[in-house]
Amino acid sequence: MAEELIIPVGTERKEIYDALLPQINALIETESDLTANLANIAAALKEAFGFFWVGFYIAKEGQLVLGPFQGPIACTRIPFHKGVCGASYSQQKTIIVPDVDQFPGHIACASASKSEIVLPVFHRNRTVAMVLDVDSDQLNDFSETDAQGLQSILTLLERKL
Repeated sequence: MAEELIIPVGTERKEIYDALLPQINALIETESDLTANLANIAAALKEAFGFFWVGFYIAKEGQLVLGPFQGPIACTRIPFHKGVCGASYSQQKTIIVPDVDQFPGHIACASASKSEIVLPVFHRNRTVAMVLDVDSDQLNDFSETDAQGLQSILTLLERKL
């Protein structure tokens, strides 16, 4: 894999996800180290879309613990039942939040975060291994296009868990 992403310019998000998917697959398909793969996925998403924050929270020690990410410093530990990440983990579903200030119990790791999407990542036994958390500094920045594009990327990752 090249050390550079090829990202189409001036296209819709769906086309960017479509272009990114095989590149992320090439990055992670032969790498067995989970941390390296999570770091490269976060970096690729941040580079491709310029999101405010992209990262993983890994389920361990009875909570979600900060994993590889791109962006400003973040909350280190999140209880399974708190915030958008905890809701995605406990409900085992993707959650799109158009305005984080309107989400009950939102954890404000960074005041610049305005909207958010969080997706669960599953082990082969269908338990939640971690969540992917993506924040934007724009209101209502995420849609079903993002949910589908990010899920396609996470499906590649789930094959390795």
